[in-house]
Amino acid sequence: MENLKDIADRLDEEFQIRSFGKDPAFSRFIPQVYEGRVNWREKFEPEFNELFNGLMIKGDQEVNNVFLAVFPANEVLEKFIEDGEAGDLLFMHHPLLMECGDPNGDWGRGFVPIEESLMDVIRSKGLSVYTCHAPMDHHKTLGTSQAIAEALKVEITERFIHSPEHGDIGIIGDVEPTQLEDFIEQLKSIFNIPYVDFEGQRNEVERVAIVAGCGDKTQWMRLAEDKGVDTYISGEIHCHIDNDYGRKRFEEVKKYANHTEMSLIGVSHSASEYLVKKTLMYSWFQKNFELDNIYLLPQKRWWL
Repeated sequence: MENLKDIADRLDEEFQIRSFGKDPAFSRFIPQVYEGRVNWREKFEPEFNELFNGLMIKGDQEVNNVFLAVFPANEVLEKFIEDGEAGDLLFMHHPLLMECGDPNGDWGRGFVPIEESLMDVIRSKGLSVYTCHAPMDHHKTLGTSQAIAEALKVEITERFIHSPEHGDIGIIGDVEPTQLEDFIEQLKSIFNIPYVDFEGQRNEVERVAIVAGCGDKTQWMRLAEDKGVDTYISGEIHCHIDNDYGRKRFEEVKKYANHTEMSLIGVSHSASEYLVKKTLMYSWFQKNFELDNIYLLPQKRWWL
């Protein structure tokens, strides 16, 4: 058994939640998606309402079990509610579900709010929720891209996509030379996905760039290509969000893909960011706390 405050404080310190400042994405998107629907400020903790990372919903203080997930999909929250005991903690990457679309199916809705009824049940059961987004993306040892690099046994040579305040979110490095089709099968196995999204050339894989989550920015792709990368791996190489923004981004990458010499591979936004929970964060909780159980809450579908 552990104390909720001790766990939250340790997470705050590990990811430097307060010094990082407001989350660049969710400080904008949380107010947008809940506007006129839910008084979200009453549901979430005051400090979360300022930083948009950290302890989001505070339940009972005695924590027996920790649950790890990536997005607050209904199925994830319902499973947490069903299996969780008072005081148990759910640690996620996103405080909002993100439907990025399926390259072989429907386009997505973008950011989707948590249903108010689910928030209320979580609160009434004394359960807690902690989320960590941008600080985790930038973390050198517990980062979303770092987890992918370790799973692929990448010899890291440099990091890229730099923020002067927070460091880098992307990784570049070398792997054992591998035929592309074999490499794609490896990715499908690591991320438990039925298929990848693909554009560009069909190269032998030797030098890779990794950008977990939204890597569908042509300026990042060009930067990787200029650094000698032959294979660019991301959660998304295409935005399949069903709005003007999504269609514009989709066309930009399509145009770039016609001229690049790289292979561009997407493994789904959600699966690319779940891996760190399954591997590095699972081990981190095991090492740092005396818990009864650490449970993984994967989604049934990663392409949403």
